[in-house]
Amino acid sequence: MAEKHVDELSGVETTGHEWDGIRELNNPMPRWWVWTFYLTIIWAIGYAIAYPSIPLLTESTKGLLGYSSRAEVASEMADAKAAQAGLLDRIAASSVDQIIADPELSTFAIAAGASAFKVNCAQCHGTGAAGGPGYPNLNDDDWLWGGSADQIYTTLVHGIRDTQDPDTRVSEMPSFIDMLTPEQMKQTAAYVMSLSETPSDAALVEPGKQLFAENCAACHGEDAKGNRDLGAPNLSDAIWLKGKGEAAIIAQMRAPKHGMMPAWQARLGDTTVKQLAVFVHSLGGGE
Repeated sequence: MAEKHVDELSGVETTGHEWDGIRELNNPMPRWWVWTFYLTIIWAIGYAIAYPSIPLLTESTKGLLGYSSRAEVASEMADAKAAQAGLLDRIAASSVDQIIADPELSTFAIAAGASAFKVNCAQCHGTGAAGGPGYPNLNDDDWLWGGSADQIYTTLVHGIRDTQDPDTRVSEMPSFIDMLTPEQMKQTAAYVMSLSETPSDAALVEPGKQLFAENCAACHGEDAKGNRDLGAPNLSDAIWLKGKGEAAIIAQMRAPKHGMMPAWQARLGDTTVKQLAVFVHSLGGGE
């Protein structure tokens, strides 16, 4: 048997391992550390016996205590639903205006509506409800169909251009490609742009104003402030849904883009729709 090497300076045997002339001392671990390690092993064995832990082919061991984290979560969810039941019943029996007038119901509805919005509405309107090209910003006070709590509720219930709902909100802007010449469209776009910003050619504004009165005022109003009964947008402000600029206006006149929002009542239920309406109304632009 080979004689073990002893370090000259410390007098401690080495492990026999050597790297580039460097040897490792064979010092034992501290006794407290060893006993702590043994205790963790004992604890792990006890835990495996008491709680579900050992995986089997189709499930795991149940443990002597019969504990289940899933059962605990299910119990907590049941308790939460039981606590909410009274508030949900009151929301179901109230109008959106009554909900907003009740501080307790309003607080609950806004919180629940915010959660429902992230799951069902954020995909189009954004997580902050700021919208994007073709998707309305729900934070401002520019509303196609009205921004009161009841009007928002009606829009959510029936949707916009949802062919599955007979009472859906419908508005169709016609194509003017057969009614106006390219020059007339350019003039009309210049007039519309002049209502909120500086047009590219001021000389086109006056003839465009006349063309607007003859072709567009029936829906958008003589003052171009829109008509919420028809879903016609306000053209006198600087808020643009389909695109900004005269080129975008002309494109909309030539080939109008018509968005669609589904009717949510059949999908989510009336109570959740009310909560969504209260939440959207609370964002800052509600009237």
